[in-house]
Amino acid sequence: MTTYSPPHTNRYTAVQSASAFRQQGGDDIMYADVTSEWDVYLLAGVGSRRTIFSECVKELQHRLTDNGKISAIRELFPYGDHTHNFFQQLLQVRKDLYRLRRAVQFGARAVAAQVRKLSAGRPVIFIGHSGGGVAAYQAAVLLSEEGCITDWRVIQVGSPKLPIQREHNHKVHYVVAVNEDGECADYITRLGSWGGICRNRFGMWYWNRSKYAPKHIIPLTLVGGHQHYFRREAPYVHPERGSNLVITIDTIWDRVLREICLPASHVI
Repeated sequence: MTTYSPPHTNRYTAVQSASAFRQQGGDDIMYADVTSEWDVYLLAGVGSRRTIFSECVKELQHRLTDNGKISAIRELFPYGDHTHNFFQQLLQVRKDLYRLRRAVQFGARAVAAQVRKLSAGRPVIFIGHSGGGVAAYQAAVLLSEEGCITDWRVIQVGSPKLPIQREHNHKVHYVVAVNEDGECADYITRLGSWGGICRNRFGMWYWNRSKYAPKHIIPLTLVGGHQHYFRREAPYVHPERGSNLVITIDTIWDRVLREICLPASHVI
């Protein structure tokens, strides 16, 4: 695992699951030749520690390897990590959520810079936690419009609500933690909006709270809330369902990765 600090972007950690690596150019980037068609990026939210995805990476690598895939899984911190100014990071995410004018897209631009270097011409899966889910969607659209990536999927985990354009909504999965009663257990998902103005069959205008919602909204019954989706240890383990991490990765695998990473003949 190597850490690279390109000019004018946040540091990121590239995690590779292959045995043969090579060095490219003058940048100290270590990467693997991969056989999987899709590259995977994990995007952290504001104030995240560098270890936030450690167990998640291991679990994803394990499942891909078991299915004969050798995939690059890269961790990005589009707004910085816990060592950066927390309030500045919050302000950047807030500006990225603006709807009255085109969002600034701080996070998306940081992510796009890395994807252009490492995944140009390939399809990409973005898994974004919290503010990372905002950067994930905006970066995916930006890179797709540029023609840099051939296809994309976004999985927003515990993210603020960001309007998803209708032509993209089938590509976006939104995961939210709920408690045993089915009530929202993640306060961050209450931020933002999918709403928009619509006209009913009588010609009257009204506010539709789900006009720009993603097609796939997935509630997960977890122990804890916003900070705990990728936790494997107690107390974030249900006696029957297992750890939050396993529940979250099971969902990501079954709903997204399994279908697009495996040949159609292998999908039941």
